[in-house]
Amino acid sequence: MLCPKILDVKALDNFKVKLKYETGEIKIFNVLPYIFGKWYEELYNDNYFKTVHLISGGKGIEWEHGQDIAPHELYDMSIIEN
Repeated sequence: MLCPKILDVKALDNFKVKLKYETGEIKIFNVLPYIFGKWYEELYNDNYFKTVHLISGGKGIEWEHGQDIAPHELYDMSIIEN
């Protein structure tokens, strides 16, 4: 599935990220259910969690050591910000 390009990502409190899409949509994604296992355990550190950034071309998001979440999950499982 092709998802809209992500223009901006910002780490929020409580393991959530705010995503701004090329469609103009602003969505909130809860990362907490995805943080399990050794690969994602660093995300429990608030300072590390805040290192989230865009993957080149707005195809997704990732953290400094390569942890990421599939773009379709980010789009489909997030809620529109009110």
